[in-house]
Amino acid sequence: MIYVVVGFRKGFPEIGSGTAASFAAIAKSGMTGLEEPTVDPSVAPLPGEMVVTKRRVSAFAGSDLEVILRGHRIEHLVLTGIATSGVVLSTLRQAADMDYRLSVLSDACADRDSEVHSVLTGKVFPRQAEVMTTAEWVVGLKK
Repeated sequence: MIYVVVGFRKGFPEIGSGTAASFAAIAKSGMTGLEEPTVDPSVAPLPGEMVVTKRRVSAFAGSDLEVILRGHRIEHLVLTGIATSGVVLSTLRQAADMDYRLSVLSDACADRDSEVHSVLTGKVFPRQAEVMTTAEWVVGLKK
């Protein structure tokens, strides 16, 4: 398993004046905790599992995720996360362009807008990924 967190250097030098509004707001707020991002302890990585730090919305943007995936010859990604309309959508689109096989666990994704989540998981994502629940995915693993 590979975990992806968003993080920046002290002072947010990765966020310039022309940066997207959501990231510019982070820099302006002086938010703390992003210099040394961690995974929530309730889903913390096991020994040997990797944590990748990204600098933008997609898990690939500003990270070494692709190097790790290619180095381990990983061709199929299972996506979960918050927000369905942000990180999951951006990562799915970029991963599809990189020719990864994709699965999205619809009940392991969330969005502030439940209607947007439903449209993405029901109509948009199936064009590039297999969309299923975590229970369906687990059953598939046992086959």
